[in-house]
Amino acid sequence: MTDTPADALALLHRRHSPPSRQLGEPAPDPATLHALLEAAVRVPDHGKLVPFRLIALRGEHKLRFGERLASRAIARNPELSEAKREKERTRYTFAPLVLVVVCRIDTTSSVPPMEQQLSAGCVAYNLLLGAEALGFGAQWLTGWAAYDSEVAALLGLGEHEQVVGFVHIGTLQAEVPDRERPPVDDLLGEWRDPV
Repeated sequence: MTDTPADALALLHRRHSPPSRQLGEPAPDPATLHALLEAAVRVPDHGKLVPFRLIALRGEHKLRFGERLASRAIARNPELSEAKREKERTRYTFAPLVLVVVCRIDTTSSVPPMEQQLSAGCVAYNLLLGAEALGFGAQWLTGWAAYDSEVAALLGLGEHEQVVGFVHIGTLQAEVPDRERPPVDDLLGEWRDPV
């Protein structure tokens, strides 16, 4: 039996981003994670540069990373409200696995940096889709930490590397309602030759 077009698109239609605070144990086991990563790196990659890599944050190391980021957030903004401080302190305590998607820009390549960034972004999106397909929840976050030079140093990023996202992965702890999506007809235009 062949899937209908509607069946083939079902995963895309049900994909959503649950808040990371609603993700808990278990994370994908090692074999499932390996399969997810193999699928996630199957992305458009002009020039076959592989302009991405991944860093896994788990267990005590993930918690310590979160503590370091919370301290950095407070140092950057001493006026941060207590509620925002608490959010920073607990950000990495929920999802059991966080994958940092890193873009590695090859500055010697003729492939524009934006195309290399988009390739890495596709890895992050594939992680979301793959997690959903496997029955997990995932949320792609950036925030200030993705753009902070001290966080980049903490992660050991090189000169031409940048965080594309922190993908939090775990098991949904509560149902997450879908949000309203924009009507496709409002987004699609058609080009006509003006001549």
